[in-house]
Amino acid sequence: MAGPTLPSASPQVAVQNGKPRSYLGALAVLSTLFFMWGFITCLNDIIIPHLKAVFDLNYAQAMMIQFAFFTAYFVVSLPSSQIVRRVGYKNGIIIGLVVVGLGCLAFYPAAAIRSYAIFLLALFILASGITLLQVAANPFVAILGKPETASARLTLTQALNSLGTTVAPFFGSALILATVAKSADELKAMSPAAREAYRLAEAASVQTPYVGLAIALFVLAVAIALAKLPKISDGAATAAQQAGGAGPKSAFGYRHLMLGAVAIFVYVGGEVAIGSFLVNYLKEPAIAGLPEKVGATYLPYYWGGAMVGRFLGTPLLRYFKPGRILALFGGVAALLVITTMATSGAAAMWSVLAIGLFNSIMFPTIFTLAIAGLGKHTSQGSGILCMAIVGGALIPVIQGAIADRIGIHHCFIIPALCYLYIVWYGWKGHVPRQGQGTAA
Repeated sequence: MAGPTLPSASPQVAVQNGKPRSYLGALAVLSTLFFMWGFITCLNDIIIPHLKAVFDLNYAQAMMIQFAFFTAYFVVSLPSSQIVRRVGYKNGIIIGLVVVGLGCLAFYPAAAIRSYAIFLLALFILASGITLLQVAANPFVAILGKPETASARLTLTQALNSLGTTVAPFFGSALILATVAKSADELKAMSPAAREAYRLAEAASVQTPYVGLAIALFVLAVAIALAKLPKISDGAATAAQQAGGAGPKSAFGYRHLMLGAVAIFVYVGGEVAIGSFLVNYLKEPAIAGLPEKVGATYLPYYWGGAMVGRFLGTPLLRYFKPGRILALFGGVAALLVITTMATSGAAAMWSVLAIGLFNSIMFPTIFTLAIAGLGKHTSQGSGILCMAIVGGALIPVIQGAIADRIGIHHCFIIPALCYLYIVWYGWKGHVPRQGQGTAA
């Protein structure tokens, strides 16, 4: 059953029996989505070193995992916004969950025949479903309540996303990295038949976890279908548009949205690049010298920092200007990246892990600043912002190519530049042009 209709272009708190309607139940249901896609996305950080060993890949080749995953955002985001317009936010979420489940199931044949290309295709399908989920769920959460607290509300639900990314490394290291990876010298010493059997067994270790995830996603799709969520309409105009004319003919006409898309591009790219390299980075003798399975257990410090930061950041975003908080967190993240490149040992290890704490509020804050005042173009704007998540495909590959040339220790200059742009966007770039709505 559909709940009350909320015009996404002019978000208001609905009133029921003379009192503001509570959407805590709807937010609780939507939070499960944020947890699931955070969990699945973070598993990439586990399968990168795993498939790197299985297929004997260099860093640039291994980053094709993130390239295949995040390219889906670029290809599928705008079509997803059209799907959401046609079928509604709730049905878009259900379709997205089913597609993610099908992508998880595709890991089974990919492992059975040990095909890197099919693994990449499975990741693309999986990410296409997550893209649809993001296009539908992010503006849904932003709209369920007062506009001035949208950043805080989306940050709080994103904390559940970070919980998923915190739990996933334990799950992945226990099931996917359960066996001790053999070194290149050990593999060379094995007979061709034994080496092939070993790699087939390693590839097969992803089958059971991803089939289990597929089942969980299909169950969640049924639960969402049965849940009573508010119905959101995308057809109204913002107060600014009503007062000042038609405004831009599409979301592409909003300067603060397009600059926000660049901010999403560099944020996701920088965050994913750091997470993708962490296991291999901590394996370096000059940093920590940790085996892959042990290094994977430190990923929760990075992703868990984002979770803690989102819980702490929610009240900050209620009482201080979100743009200023974004600029502050971006500046600290840039300093931490520079610190890890300039040091070694424990200092380098903990400074790179601490970046997660300051990544925390970036995505939800950029997102809500960028869609402020879009009115009837909100779903299209959401699609544009999700399309910019392709930064997670391109920036890790660039960093991988640099790592192959100058080494993994100093390739983190790329995320440092990303965070400096975010500082500028939070300080100045998010301010809309006159007549295009107000900043959140």
